[in-house]
Amino acid sequence: MRLSQAFLPTRKELPSDTVMPSHQLMLRAGMIQLLASGIYSYLPIGWKVIKKVIEIVREEMDRIGAQELMLPILNPIEIWDETGRNTDFGDEMFRLYDRKKRSLILAPTHEEIICDLARKYIQSYKDMPQIWYQIQTKFRDEPRPRSGLIRARQFIMKDSYSMDVDDDHLEKSYQLHAQAYKKIFHRCGLQFHIVTASSGLMGGSGSQEFMVESEYGEDTLVICSDCDYAANQEIAVSHSIKIKNKEAVSLKRLHTPGKKTIKEVSDFLGIQTSQLMKSLIYICNSQPIMVLIRGDHELNESKLLSFLSCPVRPAQPDEVKDLCNTEIGFIGPVGLKKSMRIIADLSLKDQHDLIAGANKKDFHISGIELKRDIKQKIEYSDLKIVKSGEKCKICNGKLKIVNAIELGHIFKLGTKYSKSMKAFFVDNKGHDKPIVMGSYGIGIERIVAAAILQNFDDKGIIWNEVLAPYLIHIIPIKFDNTDILEMANQLYYQLKSQQLDTIIDDRYVTPGYKFKDADLLGMPFQVIVGEKWLHDGLIEIKKRKSNEKIFVKQNEFIKTIKSLLK
Repeated sequence: MRLSQAFLPTRKELPSDTVMPSHQLMLRAGMIQLLASGIYSYLPIGWKVIKKVIEIVREEMDRIGAQELMLPILNPIEIWDETGRNTDFGDEMFRLYDRKKRSLILAPTHEEIICDLARKYIQSYKDMPQIWYQIQTKFRDEPRPRSGLIRARQFIMKDSYSMDVDDDHLEKSYQLHAQAYKKIFHRCGLQFHIVTASSGLMGGSGSQEFMVESEYGEDTLVICSDCDYAANQEIAVSHSIKIKNKEAVSLKRLHTPGKKTIKEVSDFLGIQTSQLMKSLIYICNSQPIMVLIRGDHELNESKLLSFLSCPVRPAQPDEVKDLCNTEIGFIGPVGLKKSMRIIADLSLKDQHDLIAGANKKDFHISGIELKRDIKQKIEYSDLKIVKSGEKCKICNGKLKIVNAIELGHIFKLGTKYSKSMKAFFVDNKGHDKPIVMGSYGIGIERIVAAAILQNFDDKGIIWNEVLAPYLIHIIPIKFDNTDILEMANQLYYQLKSQQLDTIIDDRYVTPGYKFKDADLLGMPFQVIVGEKWLHDGLIEIKKRKSNEKIFVKQNEFIKTIKSLLK
């Protein structure tokens, strides 16, 4: 490609309202162009990289026996009503009407459509296993689209779906995808973590995410420094630092005027926050639930949601007052006027001398021992957010918290969708059984953005040889010199004849302009034809990543380039 003919609108200035380096560099390198909030056009050089990622993904999916298809983006709303996800997705789902006023949606994902296809054509255990996949545009009405292609409203995904006869066969399909994903991300040159994760709206019995560390990431990971443990903070577990196990004491009412928060109460009483107990009221299926957690911990609502298996919300102040006869800040599990379900974090089990609200304004109670003082059965579960420095439950190593970006997510859906949509098959004993499903997604543009985040400097992008839009960038200096022009063109045609993707900067601009654009665009190798060629007959090859320079004669050029390419 000749830059004089290319549609490549590079920019020297830093785009306004951008924070993430990958977003800034993709705009500056002329890879993408913003059309509207969260909606981008892919310009030629950007689309070239995306196509390379798609081809890698396609090759690895085909390798595990998956069959590619294409599903409609426009879906009738009724099929989403069958699983209840029309409601679950809320405002994130784009909804519209056709001319006959029929409700339609723009698909944010395709589990329902795949399940509909499966129930029409999979009738017997002999029809399985099946793995179907597509590389397709998806739509989600993000409330705050940001970070460029990391969180957009229109994006490209590879999503695949497995259909199996039972959980054992689902495990095989799941592991096939896990191995394929590892190969995809390794081939793209990414450093990544595989972490256990929450299934969220997708549901099912388990899931894993493939994540890259980034200070700009919106996900939070918990990683052990000594073993392979890694989990999304939504479900991460740890060994809590135990508080000193005091002897059991009698209950005592404490006057705490105007002291509502954990810090206010601990400062007023002169005690550690770990001796306090937070009492929180949530509503689940219209029923109140009291959640108890240690004062120095924070509640992980994702863990609570998973434990309850139903949507929850914090109770409103008026609801709390009606249930506990007092305001938020003074509620507690002892002496409740109205019975409610109580769930406590595991760190509170068998602890003595805890302090919580007394269900009376300006008062708390000390000496609480849950087993002794709460007559009803208390349910215990791990509900806290893991903090940096806590110990790993596997090896006792130190845990650290890092930000990360999700590249892919694999789910064991089980029969969540097949049961609700009546996708049944006849097993080998003649019984009707629901199809056992898995769902597996990869964000195509996220791979591109992550590759840039892991490979850039203050000059621009540093592409690896797999994803680079072009491998070689020829830069003729003093373009009005016919000898330099002729040599640059010779090298260009030689490289193209070897099927090596090459661009040549044949524009009438200054050398400084060319070099800045070359570093911004970040092709793996720059070939410079200039003074060294005129004086010594040497062609300069510069490695973009290391800035190492190699000088070769014309007759050694192709051989040297090939030896440098992996």
